[in-house]
Amino acid sequence: MATSQKKTNQWRRWSEEVIPSLIVPYLVYMQETSMLRYANIVRQPHGDTVACHAGCGTRSIKVACVFFDSLSEINIIACPCFPAPLQLLRCGLFPCAPVAPSLAVDLRVLEFVRLLFICQSPNHTAWCDAVETFLDGMGYKLTSMHSLRHHFSNAFHWYRVLTILAHDHISNLIANTRKDKIRLQPMAVEQPTEYLRSRCPLCFRANDWQKAKDSCFMPDIIICVDACFTQKRSTNPRGADGHDPPNPPPSFFLPKDDVQAMDEFVQHCRGERRRERVSRTEPEEDRYEMGMSVPVSVLDRCGESFTAADKKREKASTRFFTDTGLMALLCRHDRVLWIVNLTSAGEKQHYSLALLDRLFKHLPPQMTVGLLYDIGCQLERSCRKWSLLDESILSQITFAVAVFHAYGHQWPCQITYHPRKREGFGLSDGEGCERLWSSLKQLIPPLRVSGFNQRLFVLDTQIRHLDTRSLQGFGHWLHRRWIHCQTKKNAALDNLQDLDPDEDMLHAEWKAQIAHQTRPAPCQSRNKAAEVITTLLALEKTLDAHDASVRELEAQLHGGHVDDMVELNLQLIDACSSALGVEDKAELEKMKKDVYLTARLNARAVKTCIRDHLRQRKFELERLERLYRASINAEKLHANTQHSIKRREPGILKLVSTYNGLCSHIRSLIRQQRAPPFAIPPHSIPRDGIFQLDVDDNIWQDIGLDDATVNPPAWLSDEAVRNSIRLQLEVDRCFEEEARLMREQSVMQEWMLTEWEGIQDALSNAAEDVVLTFHLTSCVDELANICVVWRRKVQCIPCAWSVVDSWGPSDEVLLRATHEQAQPSFRDEDDQSVGPVEEDNEGDSDCGEIGDDELMDAIEDIALVDEYRYDIDPDDDLDDIEDDFMPSSPTRCPMR
Repeated sequence: MATSQKKTNQWRRWSEEVIPSLIVPYLVYMQETSMLRYANIVRQPHGDTVACHAGCGTRSIKVACVFFDSLSEINIIACPCFPAPLQLLRCGLFPCAPVAPSLAVDLRVLEFVRLLFICQSPNHTAWCDAVETFLDGMGYKLTSMHSLRHHFSNAFHWYRVLTILAHDHISNLIANTRKDKIRLQPMAVEQPTEYLRSRCPLCFRANDWQKAKDSCFMPDIIICVDACFTQKRSTNPRGADGHDPPNPPPSFFLPKDDVQAMDEFVQHCRGERRRERVSRTEPEEDRYEMGMSVPVSVLDRCGESFTAADKKREKASTRFFTDTGLMALLCRHDRVLWIVNLTSAGEKQHYSLALLDRLFKHLPPQMTVGLLYDIGCQLERSCRKWSLLDESILSQITFAVAVFHAYGHQWPCQITYHPRKREGFGLSDGEGCERLWSSLKQLIPPLRVSGFNQRLFVLDTQIRHLDTRSLQGFGHWLHRRWIHCQTKKNAALDNLQDLDPDEDMLHAEWKAQIAHQTRPAPCQSRNKAAEVITTLLALEKTLDAHDASVRELEAQLHGGHVDDMVELNLQLIDACSSALGVEDKAELEKMKKDVYLTARLNARAVKTCIRDHLRQRKFELERLERLYRASINAEKLHANTQHSIKRREPGILKLVSTYNGLCSHIRSLIRQQRAPPFAIPPHSIPRDGIFQLDVDDNIWQDIGLDDATVNPPAWLSDEAVRNSIRLQLEVDRCFEEEARLMREQSVMQEWMLTEWEGIQDALSNAAEDVVLTFHLTSCVDELANICVVWRRKVQCIPCAWSVVDSWGPSDEVLLRATHEQAQPSFRDEDDQSVGPVEEDNEGDSDCGEIGDDELMDAIEDIALVDEYRYDIDPDDDLDDIEDDFMPSSPTRCPMR
């Protein structure tokens, strides 16, 4: 039998026979040893343990057993009634093979390695080499060189599968008990599927998700989508086809067939619509496409901007990599809903559409979604243009762009799609995927050379670990977001109070600004300035040519070389009449000598150049796909980065100085009344913060550089009104965030109460089962510990609706959980600081909320280190990097 067939048969036996049969014995062993707390002494099976009363055949197997501090051999008598894996598990060991294992590993060793490989890059070879060397130094000899490495990986993999399925066994028991109760007391409204309700309690576990909805523009849930091109898998160098067998645990990855079906559907839609389009030889007039609020010219420039960035960015090559990356769909709390494996060299739209299609199959028809995506404007345009999503689904989606990539969009697109400008998104930034990629970065090296299904299994395992941390950190996360929201809101309200504007007037002016700045441009307007200059130059050349003709004829007259005076007079009349008229010539000379017009055109050209340079620089620094390299020689690389920053700054800063000088010149001309009436002075660009490209920076708006209008609106001419609009938008987003946090606090309490009641009901049903009672009691203790932290952290957040006072656990249970949390895990007699800790004060000082500019700086700090290791261009400019960074994710919150 071929080796590949043997491996397939062994894999099938593990999946279908051995692992399912070991779930209950594993739970029993964990109960007997109090979760591996008490050592179970391995002994030779004897007596009735090996007796087979069914009369089936037996075989003797010698097994080498690996412990933390020793290596021993045992003999077991295996038969179909009492197989070797079951005997070894009852002795606290896990086998390397499903039938006749030659090696078994202590469960405590496997559990330690499982936790270790979650916290760092998994490396079986290094671990096994270290253990072999350690045991060899104590005199323990293995049968052959590297025999531990050859068998340990197999035992470790199936041990992880067993732990996952055992955990799911207990979770399903609680979920089924809860479902039975729901069937007796149905929900008032249609709910998301059980899968989504299990993925994020704060997003999908509300008893009535339609309750306390403040605004019809506020989405019920907020999600984000993004791709990562570092989580790749190399092509098999031997050219082997096929995949390793799939693993039993459920996966977060979309099935390959679903992704392929969406790809075919997208190609079909685009092909049908392309055949229906009529080719045009003349350029189209700028307009709004159906359902869009941004004109075609702006969307085209946004698409070109990201397309150019993709060409310069090193995408994964399908020549060297079979799997080129990942794309994930996350909720607002950075919890993975689904993830898809990428096999193309670019970020194709059918991947994101497959994720959205799966999401809406799990949502009730009335639930609305806010989608944050780096190129959200392009995704919405494609969906409407090619009918890629049903209108019923599109009407439920509000598109926006993620904060970090907003700089790549045109200003009319930003004021429409930026989450700080678009109603309903609060203070969500849409960068949860970037935080996910950062959490998975240690898996990049080992997964480059893993099998297809093994790669998905390892990623699924890490995501489950992040889920556990996220659940524990929800209390800290809500508390931080609330404090940050209140601080931001109060500061904006104080500044608004100093300006004392009318709120209704500000909203009206903001709507007028959006309508003006997103209006379709006149035909051929995207090159209007260039065309005007070209026309003027052509007129100048025409005038010079006619002047030369007149001078030549006059020279012939004065030189006496004219034979026919009548013909000469006719030529002079024709030359003079073909030139510009007196009034046109005077107007042209006036325009050429108009100092204000010249300065304004120059200033706009320089500002456009600055924007292009800054955008290009941002795109080039976007090497987030190599985050895992940032830890290598960090100090040396950071110093190199700082040196490169100083070396590359002068280029853009010189342009800024030139632009600011032109602005000062224009202001001087306006004061001297040498500018048209109602001319508005342009804003200078401050040198500090020029590289951040914040959405409220003056770099985006061309105030004072457009054609002057009579009676300009307040949002254009009044600096106080412009500042008030910005502050009012900030206040509006803070109010939205406040409402959403209050809603999430209420849902959190409802979830805790429901979950506690479900576990208590399951405990009552399993009262006579000692094993299930033990594991359910462990779940009770874990839930009580989470409840203590949650209650303390969210007590400052009011509820969005009235809820019962109880969170589920009794005061006695909460007091016991609080006492256990207050006990240190170790005692240090030399440390005099051990004692009660002010958790409310200390816990949040380490988890301060960050703003958009800090997030951009932090991500750049990581990306720049890798950027300069590979490609240093002395002609480009870089910004200053801040060293302090704290991710705003519940998975990054320390548990106290």
